[in-house]
Amino acid sequence: MKLTKKGHACVRLEKDGRVLVIDPGAFTEPQAAAGAEAVLVTHEHADHFTEEQLRAALESNPGAEVWTLKSVADQVSAAFPGRVHTVGEGDTFSAAGFDIEVHGQLHAVIHPDIPRITNVGYLLDGSVFHPGDALTVPGRSVETVLLPVQAPWNKVSEVIDYLRELKPARAIDVHDGLLTDVARTFYDLLLGPDGPGVGGTGHGRLASGESVELG
Repeated sequence: MKLTKKGHACVRLEKDGRVLVIDPGAFTEPQAAAGAEAVLVTHEHADHFTEEQLRAALESNPGAEVWTLKSVADQVSAAFPGRVHTVGEGDTFSAAGFDIEVHGQLHAVIHPDIPRITNVGYLLDGSVFHPGDALTVPGRSVETVLLPVQAPWNKVSEVIDYLRELKPARAIDVHDGLLTDVARTFYDLLLGPDGPGVGGTGHGRLASGESVELG
């Protein structure tokens, strides 16, 4: 499985010549989802979903389909009947050759005065987990977590405790579009071997467009 970072919270996964993209949003490379066979969206916030990105994917590939929660599906399903599927926690499905489980229900708390919205995470092939905007623990072992390292709703102590609880072999940064290069070095330190400790998790980050092969 090849994973390519596409900016902020978006990743592109390729396996056996088939392509799946998660969370192409406003901070994502343009056309990041174009040509994909499947697109997964965790929630409706613009840094994870824009109608333009989904339209680009669905129009560039007549066989492309989208799996997402109702708030996103309602915005695009009428234009692409039969190609946009609504999912929620506990659902399982296959897309682009990946076996996918849906975990989670709500976006993390940004502030008590801001209503929480629905958010789901996706576990691919029982191995790679993208939680969206929540620190969801899927209730089973995870080899690789796509780690939301910085957001208005989190702090680094929560990220560290999340890794301690999840115990993945590997964490790859996502949701880092607002970080400066200076800030990234501090996150690398805190989440790396010289930090307060995240068990046996190896921490890494990818520049936009950079790829890694996952076992």
